[in-house]
Amino acid sequence: MPRYVLAVDAGTTSVRCMLFGHGGEVLAVSQRDLRQIYPGPGMVEHDADEIWQLCRETIRDCLSRPGVDPSECMAMGITNQRETTVVWDSVTGRPLCNAIVWQDRRTHEFCQELRDRGLGGTVLSKTGLQIDAYFSGTKLRWILDSIPGAREGAEAGRVLFGTVESWLIWNLTGGTVHATDYSNASRTMMFNITDLGWDRELLDILGVPERMLPEAFPPGHLFGMTVIEAIGAEIPIASAMGDQQAALFGQTCFDRGDVKITFGTGGFLLMNIGTDPKITASGLLTTVAWDVGGGAEYALEGSIYIAGAAVQWLRDELQIVEESAETERMAERVEDTCGCYVVPAFVGLGAPHWDQNARGIIMGLTRGTNRCHIARAALESIAFQANDIIRAMEADSGTAMHSVRVDGGASANNFLCQFLADITGMEVERPRCIESTALGAAYMAGLTVGFWSGEDDLADNWALDRRFVPSMDEAERRRHTDGWDHAVRCARLWSATDNSQRQYILPAIHPRFTRRS
Repeated sequence: MPRYVLAVDAGTTSVRCMLFGHGGEVLAVSQRDLRQIYPGPGMVEHDADEIWQLCRETIRDCLSRPGVDPSECMAMGITNQRETTVVWDSVTGRPLCNAIVWQDRRTHEFCQELRDRGLGGTVLSKTGLQIDAYFSGTKLRWILDSIPGAREGAEAGRVLFGTVESWLIWNLTGGTVHATDYSNASRTMMFNITDLGWDRELLDILGVPERMLPEAFPPGHLFGMTVIEAIGAEIPIASAMGDQQAALFGQTCFDRGDVKITFGTGGFLLMNIGTDPKITASGLLTTVAWDVGGGAEYALEGSIYIAGAAVQWLRDELQIVEESAETERMAERVEDTCGCYVVPAFVGLGAPHWDQNARGIIMGLTRGTNRCHIARAALESIAFQANDIIRAMEADSGTAMHSVRVDGGASANNFLCQFLADITGMEVERPRCIESTALGAAYMAGLTVGFWSGEDDLADNWALDRRFVPSMDEAERRRHTDGWDHAVRCARLWSATDNSQRQYILPAIHPRFTRRS
């Protein structure tokens, strides 16, 4: 009997390969950092060839570990940073340009044009998404309009589009399979989440030739076999899932109302809403979660653009810490933030605000503010952003939440988890395996090939590491959230692009600012 399932997690800042046993235990891990490319303000790119190379290296590394026999690997699952856009030549196998990362804001003006044309309702009703530069569709449009030969090649069927899992599947199968899955396709702003297919009207709006798009399948699907030339072994590719849907699956949130938050580069809160793709009115997104044979299931999602990246900013740009783990100790050295708030709107604000013009600020500084206060404020900002989404999700679903499961690298920070419990008034549950994204991809692949028998089999694997219980009283909680709300309004005012926006935002900051002033 094969002993394990392999998962590739192609994330925003690294590529990781993990081997999981039947009990969900981690048998091997290999990880490589992914270079970040910033060609201009608001622009973020990756080298798609580098993503593929790191994928190969980490897989080969895991499969070459002592005691690991590649023939005992029953299946492979792929999970990935979702909206990142790759365009390549199917003949040469080379990307036409760098991949445009989900954080990239270069298409925000085109998004505003679409909103001004009154297309927001059309996009929302078909895709469950807001019109935003976050999603793949406008990034693809930019490539087709800006890269010489891209549009002509796409119309001829030679130039292909895919998000990261499509790019990896194409390479792993030796260029024979051009495919995606429903969970990733639902993040492109081109995919109808009810019909589960590419939407002709949206493709016409964006000017995208359908010939260049991958074929979409359920996340649990036999996409093809890896070729020996790629990774030295033939392994069935039995799942592909967007990273946040994979984390929801890895946390075994199989029941309607189950909620998880993943703290990676960004932060992503998803709630299982079952088989009804309810379209939200509170700034949340509706997305395809998975389909395990009984039809598509959906999730409500709130996206935080900057979560763990705020800690990286403290380390790499401000250089007030040498290692990310130091922030926990620094935050605990001070009683509070001394009135300091950090709003890490480096690329705008995601749900529920969806303000692409907002910019990051540190406010409330005094002469006594030190680096520990700033580090604590940065950690608190992650919890504040999650709380904003939780309140919107409760309003939208009509259901009060009492607990949430957390995962991702930043969830190892005990201060963050406790402050999240305090500010939300909810219990926070952290599992023993916080790499739920890779685990979810492995689970889906294993289900597809029969390594696991069903969802009950997977739920038995989930184990609690620590439960964080709220200890903050309501008055203190309100004081904290009122200060955060004020800081967010200031961040939104900072980059208001015209006087009409300022007239709208200023009265919300303080009553003395009237519409006329």
